[in-house]
Amino acid sequence: MKQTSKTALGGIVSALSIVLMLMTAVIPFMSYALPLVAGALLILMVIEVSKSWAFIVYASVSLLAIFVVPDKEAATFYVAFFGYYPIIKSMLEKHLPNVAEWLVKLVIFNAATVAGYLFTVYVLGIPFDDMGEWGKYGVIFLLILANVVFIMYDILLTKLITLYMFKFRKSFRKIFK
Repeated sequence: MKQTSKTALGGIVSALSIVLMLMTAVIPFMSYALPLVAGALLILMVIEVSKSWAFIVYASVSLLAIFVVPDKEAATFYVAFFGYYPIIKSMLEKHLPNVAEWLVKLVIFNAATVAGYLFTVYVLGIPFDDMGEWGKYGVIFLLILANVVFIMYDILLTKLITLYMFKFRKSFRKIFK
């Protein structure tokens, strides 16, 4: 792929990611889903260009999201996990055996989730709603539920990558030569 095509693709992925992140202000109940989709767009950069270019796009979208996106919680989710995970996913799957791969993925996800939560509450000052009847066990339940959703997300990413490689890559490469 030519340098100009790489730059154009990086710009397109960045712009689409920022638009998705900005949509969290219009569709507030999508604060978790839209950063996830914005991060998934980086798969194109990883497959078609390189991981280093994908990290550059991730960094630019992260900076823009922090300063421009009104939903700071969504920006935090993107920066803390959903932006870089599609990039490191291939490295983890390539270099680790299956059980170790899943353990490392879960450790990374849980560390990012806890760090994102602490950043949101203590730095941004967005209070975490009281769990009411659930009390302190509500947070544990939500973390377990988040892990289940993460596993489904990882499996979905794998299926999307497979679909792209076998169904859409040839057409995509005709556009970006």
